[in-house]
Amino acid sequence: MILTGAEIRNQVREGAVTIRPFSPDQINPNSYDFRLGDTILQYSNSLLDARAANPTSARRIPEEGTVLERGRFYLGHTAETMGSNSFVPIIRAKSSIARLGLFVHVTADLIDIGSINQWTLQLYPVHSIIVYPGMRIGQVTFWKTYGRIDLYNGKYQGAVGPIASKSFVDS
Repeated sequence: MILTGAEIRNQVREGAVTIRPFSPDQINPNSYDFRLGDTILQYSNSLLDARAANPTSARRIPEEGTVLERGRFYLGHTAETMGSNSFVPIIRAKSSIARLGLFVHVTADLIDIGSINQWTLQLYPVHSIIVYPGMRIGQVTFWKTYGRIDLYNGKYQGAVGPIASKSFVDS
């Protein structure tokens, strides 16, 4: 079952859902809008190795925005620290952002229960697009689980800012 917007607000108040900072005006009927953080990460090489740490370069997104070039892959992050030890978060692009041709997650929309941090966004623009720090870029829904809960305690726990792949690290 999915939490309604009103229930997301209740669960934040009760401490079962973490959203920091929390703004009631970002609540939707069954989701919460999250904002783009202020840092973009890009891989430096065109050939990436899944068994190695790949070099990256980071840049701040200025208030006047930055261009994401079409067909290039970027890692961004949520401005909010979010997660839950009680519900499973799933992220999506906002419809208005998707209509501009910006993928906010390429494949990783399911966030593990217990993963509480700024989430790395996999940004892939179909068209070149200007993005801004703090813009509403996606939404998160929270889902009730059934069965025993094993909380996430992996290599990305507590992340701040965009984090490059750690596929080469055993969890």
